[in-house]
Parts: sequence; structure tokens; C-alpha cells
Amino acid sequence: MIIPAAKTCRTLGTAMLVSGALAACTVFPIPEAPRVMDFPVPAELQKSGTSRPESLRIDTPFASEPFNSSRILAKPEPWEFTVYGGVRWRDTAPVLLRDMLAGAFRASDVFRDVVIDTGPSNSDLTLATEISAFHAINHGNSTRVTVTVYGQLINNRSRQTLCSSNFIVSAPAGDQTINSVVQAFGDAGEELAINLIDWARNCETRQD
Repeated sequence: MIIPAAKTCRTLGTAMLVSGALAACTVFPIPEAPRVMDFPVPAELQKSGTSRPESLRIDTPFASEPFNSSRILAKPEPWEFTVYGGVRWRDTAPVLLRDMLAGAFRASDVFRDVVIDTGPSNSDLTLATEISAFHAINHGNSTRVTVTVYGQLINNRSRQTLCSSNFIVSAPAGDQTINSVVQAFGDAGEELAINLIDWARNCETRQD
């Protein structure tokens, strides 16, 4: 018996639809969402005795790959980066650093006002930074976190760089667990914030 071509196509189509429906109903385990970690603002900062009269804008730091991402990075070899699995930062490293510094500068009361670059407010000065390290370094059974930032304090009216410096901070992790590594990032961030605040406080403003 010869089956007409049209009927054959309808039969195949029905079989494919049934097969697709069965496949769609197959239950697969859904992977757990990764842990999301924050880069905390330092809990205790010494307040400045007197505030500078200027307002400060903190720009989102510039960073190239792999630092411009939300991955938590380690560097087991000088030529290799690896990624901690099942965990990530809540945002990219530049945004984390910007938010941390904004919170730290506000807590220190060094400047009359502190804003970030996504806000509408104008400011007298800008803190521009560039990230060249934001990772853990593994040496055998020990792990240290390193953060390296190049900073510039800029007069927004003249666009002159008032001060510039490179900041390198490092902090040991208690062990190689992700909790200890993230805590070490927090310790390094606190040291970085203290250094940047002291540097910006003592940067002399040039007269236009």
C-alpha cells in the first residue's frame, strides 16, 4: 500500500511534536544559583577633624579584562588566572571598588560632599582610578589577596591632575576557603581606603 506524501508528512510531524512534548516534560536538576559576595565598606574609619571645602566625585574605576567582571579571581601562576566556582561578586570589580570608596570617603568626612559618577550632582574634584590587580595569589597552602590601583585627584574646572599615585595593598587569607578569601579582600579594601583617604586629604589644591 502506498501512503500519500501529504499523509506521510502529517504523520512525521505528529511524531515530532509528540517527541518534543515528551522531551520538554523531562525533569532535569536545576543547578543552584552561585553565592553572591559583597566587597564591604570598612566598618570603622577615623573621622577627619576638619573637612575640606570641596565636593568630591568618585568615578567608576577603569579596568580591563579579566578584572572588569564579577568573577572572583585567583592567580596560581604569574601567567594564569583561574576563577572560584559557584560564587561571584554582586557586581563587577570596578563598581564594587567605587561603591566601597564612596562609602569610606563619606564615613571619613574628609570632603564636604561625596557623590558617584552615576549621580546628577556636580563636584569640585574627581577621584579617577584604574585597577591593575584585584585577585588572590596562591603560594602552596597560603593565599594572599592583592589590590593595585592607580589614582588621580582631578580639578573639575581646570581638568588638571592635582595629585597622582599608585596604591598596592595586600592581605593574607586565613585559609584557602572562599569565605577566608573574601574576608581578605575586605581587609585589603579597608587598607586601600585608608591610604586613599589620607592621600586625598593631603593633596594640595592648586589655584586656577
